[in-house]
Amino acid sequence: MSTYLQNLAVWDWLAFAAVLLIIEVFGTAGYFLWFGTAAALVGLLVLVFPELSWAWQFISFAVLSLATAWLWWRRLRTLPAVAPRLNRRGSELLGSEFVVHEAIIGGRGKIKAGDSYWLVSGPDAAVGQRVKVIGQDGTVLQVAVSTATSV
Repeated sequence: MSTYLQNLAVWDWLAFAAVLLIIEVFGTAGYFLWFGTAAALVGLLVLVFPELSWAWQFISFAVLSLATAWLWWRRLRTLPAVAPRLNRRGSELLGSEFVVHEAIIGGRGKIKAGDSYWLVSGPDAAVGQRVKVIGQDGTVLQVAVSTATSV
C-alpha cells in the first residue's frame, strides 16, 4: 500500500475526483463536490509538478478541500436566504393594471389577471374600470383606481 501511495499519478487523482463527483450525484448536498474539485486540482498540480511527493499531494488535497469548501460557503452567505416571492403567488402582479371583472362594492370585488380571477379589496369601482394592484394580503389583492381611462 505504501508503494502505491508513493507513486500516485495524475490519473489516480482524476479517478478519485470522478468517484467523489459520482457520489455527489447521488445527493450529498454539495459536500463531495468540493472534495472532487480539490482532487481534480491536485491531479492538475501533479501534472505540472510530477516530482511532488505523496505527502505534499495529500497536504495539497486537504488544503484545497478546505479552500474550495470555504469559498463556496462564503459565496452562499452572500446569496439571499430565500427567494422574495417564494410562496407568494400573486406578488408578480404588484404594480400591474387590470380591468374590474366584478364590481368592487363595499371594498370587495374581482379582477381577471391572465386566466385567473382574483379577489380584490379597495375603493368602489364599476365593471370595466381600470385598477392598479398596490399590495397583497394573502390571496386578496389590494387595488387603487387607476388614472387611466376605463374600457
